[in-house]
Amino acid sequence: MGRRPSKPNAVPHLRVRVRGKKTWYFYDHGGKPRREEPLGSDYGLAIKRWAEIERESAEKPRAVITFRYVGDRYRAEVLPTKAPATQISNSRELSKLIEFFDDPPGPLEAIQPQHVRQYMRWRLDDVQAKKRKNPKHRGDGRIAANREKALLSHIWNWAREIGYTSLPNPCIGVHGYSEEGRDVYVEDDAYKAVWDAADVPLRDAMDLAYLTGQRPADTLGLSVTNIRDDTLQFRQGKTGKAMRIEVIGELAALLERIAARKKELKVHALRLIIDENGQPLGRDALRYRFDRARETAKVSRELFQFRDLRAKAGTDKADTAGDVRQAQRQLGHTSVVMTEHYVRKRRGEKVTPTR
Repeated sequence: MGRRPSKPNAVPHLRVRVRGKKTWYFYDHGGKPRREEPLGSDYGLAIKRWAEIERESAEKPRAVITFRYVGDRYRAEVLPTKAPATQISNSRELSKLIEFFDDPPGPLEAIQPQHVRQYMRWRLDDVQAKKRKNPKHRGDGRIAANREKALLSHIWNWAREIGYTSLPNPCIGVHGYSEEGRDVYVEDDAYKAVWDAADVPLRDAMDLAYLTGQRPADTLGLSVTNIRDDTLQFRQGKTGKAMRIEVIGELAALLERIAARKKELKVHALRLIIDENGQPLGRDALRYRFDRARETAKVSRELFQFRDLRAKAGTDKADTAGDVRQAQRQLGHTSVVMTEHYVRKRRGEKVTPTR
């Protein structure tokens, strides 16, 4: 059902209590006096019961259908069906939408296109206020506003299907902010500098991400059980596309290196990317280790992010093979046009001089 919230009480009505070394979860029914229902110490079971209570509450008739009501029901019924990472991002985005459209609480059907545009401007101002307090805060709010508008549109369409409204989607005709896609190509010297500064688990992760050309989440999710018939077989988490990558050359050598390291450990996980204790390397741990190595190597964040390894793999594959279709198959893109746009803008088209 997703990972534990990074901040206590981040999920509406879910209360977190830490007692000693153990964490307990409760559902806050509110009221006076306050009534909290214990959900246990297992986060997975607790969030499952939380969703059940939210659904039961949502089924009770309301005099006025508010955006908060629809948003809370969407969180309880739709979010659990999405990928864990999407649950986390959508939950954060939904909280922002509720913060704006529920202040003051009003009917869902009162939301009009001009209110969506007002939200977009408010979101930029909100991010700028955070940057004034914390200069290290990244982004200017445009991407966040676009993603949140997309979520609002999806929530509205879902509300129409349920029967909460029959009005047109207020997001229609409201233009999002322009975005500049990342077009960085990681040069070999930058890769080597960070690799040299990295610890062993991070080196394994970097090499596996580059040699397979997969997204960070798919790279961390690969296991020894995915190695069958001398191929690495798996489904991409984002698209569900089935992939088969031959275990040959440098990839075969990498897997042998990983297997040799595992033999030195008494206990280890099945995942290919594990830490020094044999446990699977998580996303946050990967980010921390990569940021530390990049800082040691004196390589800027603008020049190299871990996700750039996928684009580097596709670009290098297209250049080496002389055929962008080879890169398309490795990256798992649905069309060669997508791959051409993805890799060519990173490094530019290779041409010959006039004479």
